[in-house]
Amino acid sequence: MRWLEDWTPGEAFDLGSHTFEADAIVDFARDFDPQPFHLDEAAGKASLFGGLAASGWHVACAWMALWIANQNRVMADLTANTPAGEPIPIAGPSPGFEDMRWLKPVLAGDTVIYRSRVLSARASATRPEWGILSIRNEGLIGDAVVFHFTGFVFMPRRPQ
Repeated sequence: MRWLEDWTPGEAFDLGSHTFEADAIVDFARDFDPQPFHLDEAAGKASLFGGLAASGWHVACAWMALWIANQNRVMADLTANTPAGEPIPIAGPSPGFEDMRWLKPVLAGDTVIYRSRVLSARASATRPEWGILSIRNEGLIGDAVVFHFTGFVFMPRRPQ
């Protein structure tokens, strides 16, 4: 994590990748999105997706798992390398997201690579000790964007 003032618009970082295996697609769909094209290969092939398709929420959850793993790595490194007594910036909650889109199906066996890019870092109008970081998040298969959204997170401002 960083103080709000340390984020640079345009800065990008990779979160990692996730391969959507058929069994995991079906398990997720059974619990959270039980539509035929998520549960059965033949139904998926007969659908507009052309194969067993991961739920869009599964694609989004894989992004979240990688985002949290990335945050945990960054926080562990920061904690280990910050002198005792110095404050460490800890992200706050997310006030939401916008423009979530699933642009192409993610089929069994596909690997989605997730990345994020900072759009803006602005001071909060109502909470002077906080700011709002806007981040464009994407999932790609090859060069094709298959999933994206813009997320917002409260970030602490540098103590004065």
